[in-house]
Formats: sequence, C-alpha cells, structure tokens
Amino acid sequence: MEPSEFKDFYEILEISPNANSDTIDRVFRYLAQRYHPDNQATGDHYRFAGIVKAHEVLRNPEKRAQFDIEYKKNRARCLPSSEASQKPRTPYEDNMMQESLLLLLYVKRRCDMNNPGLGNLELERLSGCPREHLEFHLWYLKEKGWITRLENGLLSISVSGVDQSNQTARRTQSAKLLTAQFDYAH
Repeated sequence: MEPSEFKDFYEILEISPNANSDTIDRVFRYLAQRYHPDNQATGDHYRFAGIVKAHEVLRNPEKRAQFDIEYKKNRARCLPSSEASQKPRTPYEDNMMQESLLLLLYVKRRCDMNNPGLGNLELERLSGCPREHLEFHLWYLKEKGWITRLENGLLSISVSGVDQSNQTARRTQSAKLLTAQFDYAH
C-alpha cells in the first residue's frame, strides 16, 4: 500500500491504536449514526463509508493485525526519528510549529467548510510533530483562542486563528519583499 493510498482507520474512527474492541464498537455506533446518509443534519455518504470500512478492519483481529503492520510502516515514514523528537526545542522552533499547525487547520477549513476539523492523530502525522510535543502546541493555540474543538471532537481553526494566520502571512510576505529589495540594491 503506497503512503498516499494509506487510510488511517484509527484516525477515521478518532480512536487510539490501543483501543479495545468495546471502544471500537462504541465509537463506531456513535459515528455511524452521526454520519449515516439518512441523517438530514450531519449525514455524509463518503465519511460514513470510511467509518464502516474502518470498523470492519479494526473489529476483525486478523485484519487489524495486518492493518497494524501497515500502520506502523506508514508512521515510520511520516514521523521524524526519535532522536529529533527528543531534542529540546527553541521558542523559534515552537513558533514555527504553531504556525504550521494553524496553517494545516486553515487549509482544512478553507477547503472543506462542512468538515473543517482534523483529529490529533492526523495533525501529528501531517505536522511530523510527536504527540508529546503536539499537546503543548495545541494547548497554547487553544489558550490563545486560535483553535477550537468542534462538537465531533476534531480541532478547527477559529476566526481569531484565521486572523493570526493571515497576519503571519502578511509579515512573511513583507519580509520577503524587503529582502528582495535589499538584494536588488546591492
């Protein structure tokens, strides 16, 4: 299975890879009811199909064992080495990670207003930031009011977060223009 084809069933069900079968069933029932196509308010055929497939695989011990092998291979490709994740971060690196998380959530909301959230596992995978560091950044962004947790438990950028992201983009663009002018003058 190619990395681009890999579907993280744990992320789809918004559960830990350590979840037991009772948790898998309980979360499946909740999400299936919420996203069932017959649900007028929150129905989503594609999301429902993904939830059913994830449950089918994770509920079956043999299929889950095979999936776990692919899951570990995929995570090894996407996450930085444990050496890199253990080194202390500087405030500058923290700032860059927080801007990256805001950008990921900005793009998600911009591209899909009906489903604007990302789960912790997906943010961890997309950002390359290990869970133990991601928690700090998410705490900070929530405390600043730049992200919020949606009813379905996913994280999404807030209006303040969009403003912050736009302000950061303007500063970056201004810095690039100044640098280009300086290079041109010399």
